[in-house]
Amino acid sequence: MIQKNNTDCYTDDWKRTEPDHVVYLPKTENGSDGYADHFVVAVTPGGALLAMWTQSAAEGTRDSRVVFSRSLDGGESWTGPQLLAGTENGRGVPAMFGFPVMSPGGRIYCLYNKHKSIVDLGFRVTAVLGCHYSDDDGRNWTDGGGEFGYGRTSLDHPDPKVPCNCICWQGPVLDGSGRPLVTVTHVSSREVYPLSAPNAWGVRNADSQGQLMRFENIDQSPEPKDLIISWLPGKEGQLRYPHAREPERSRGYCLFHEPSVVPLPDGRLFLQASSLSGHLIYSVSEDPDGEEWSKPLPLLYWDGGTPIQHPIAPSPFYRLEDGRYLVFYHNHDGSLHGGLGPRDMRGRRPMFVALGEFRPNGSQPIWFSEPKQLADTHGVGVGPQSLVWLAMYASLTEHKGKRIFWYPDRKHFLLGKVISDELLTDMRVPD
Repeated sequence: MIQKNNTDCYTDDWKRTEPDHVVYLPKTENGSDGYADHFVVAVTPGGALLAMWTQSAAEGTRDSRVVFSRSLDGGESWTGPQLLAGTENGRGVPAMFGFPVMSPGGRIYCLYNKHKSIVDLGFRVTAVLGCHYSDDDGRNWTDGGGEFGYGRTSLDHPDPKVPCNCICWQGPVLDGSGRPLVTVTHVSSREVYPLSAPNAWGVRNADSQGQLMRFENIDQSPEPKDLIISWLPGKEGQLRYPHAREPERSRGYCLFHEPSVVPLPDGRLFLQASSLSGHLIYSVSEDPDGEEWSKPLPLLYWDGGTPIQHPIAPSPFYRLEDGRYLVFYHNHDGSLHGGLGPRDMRGRRPMFVALGEFRPNGSQPIWFSEPKQLADTHGVGVGPQSLVWLAMYASLTEHKGKRIFWYPDRKHFLLGKVISDELLTDMRVPD
C-alpha cells in the first residue's frame, strides 16, 4: 500500500505495475523530466535511502543529467530530485549512469559517465568516469575534479585520446575482502569492429564484453583523484559470449550485456549477463580477486535443466542478506509480447523473479526455482517515446525490515515493489 508519497502526476498509469513505493513521478508526459532510468537506490552510512538516476527530456538527449533523492523513513517519502551532475538545459557536459560507492568512513562517491566531446559510438557511452562526493550522508555534493578512464582493451579505439565505450548500470557489490566491485558493459570501438547491418527495426549492434572495476582504497576515504581502481579480468577476452553465427565476435548491443556480480559462500564470484542467445549466461571466478573467469555458459534453472530465457536486456541479480539469491528477468527469448527476437527491445516485458540457492556440489553453483510474475505494463506506452517495456535498470535494498526492488517503469516512473518473505515462500529450489 502506497503511503506518504507525492503522487501528483499527469496520469494514473504509474499504478499499472502495482508498486508499493513511489520515488518520483513526472508532472507532465513530455517535460524535461520525461526520461528517468538507471535507477540505483542504496543505504547510506547514516541509514538513509539514497536514490540516483539519469534524467532528461527523452532518452539520448543532451540534457542528460544525474539527479538524486533521499528518504529518511525507509522509502515511504522522498525529497524532490536534486541535480548532482550535468545540466538541465543541455548546454553543459552531459552526465549519465551515476552510481554511489560508500566508504566505511562515511564519505559517499558518485561516479558517472562524463562526455568529453569525442564520439565513437555515442556521447552517452563514449565517456570517462566523473566523480562527485558527499561528506554529509548524501545531502550535498562536491565536484571532486577527478576523472578516470575506463580500463582500455585491444578492442578500444586505436587513438588513446578517444575514450572507451562503457556503461555501469548497477551499484557496487562487496567481494570477500570487502572491496566494492562494479560491473561494466565494455563495447568495442567501431574502428575495430564495424557495426552490424540494421535489424528489422533499424537497430545496428556493436561488439561487447564484460568487465569489472574494483575500488582498492575506498576504506581510506581518499580524495577522488586518489581513488585506486583495478580493472578485471586482467587478461581480456574471458567475459565474451560469441554469437553462434559469428563465433569470432561477441556481437550485439551488447552480447555480453550488462552483467551482475554476486559473491558465493565459498569465496568465489559469480557473474551473470544477457546476450543475443535469448537466454541468460554466467561465468564463475575461482579466484576471489576476479582475475580469472570460466568460459561463459547458458544459465540453467538447475544442473540438467533448461536455460533461463531472456532477451538482450538488463537482468538484475542479487544475493540477499539471508544467503539466497534473486534474479529478475522476462522469461522469454524476446519473441513474445511484440518482440521479434532477442535483439528486439519491444519484448522487454513482463517482469518475473526466481529464487536461487547455492549448491556447492553443482556444476552450476546456483540453482533456481520456477519463476513468478511480478509486474507487466500490458503493452501500454507512456512518456515522450511511448515506451512499453520494463527495462529493469534497477536496484534492491534490504532496510528497516523491508526488501524492496526499485525499478524504472517504462523509463518514466520511478517505483518500488516489496519482495516479501510471503512472496518467496512457495518458490522451491530443487535439491
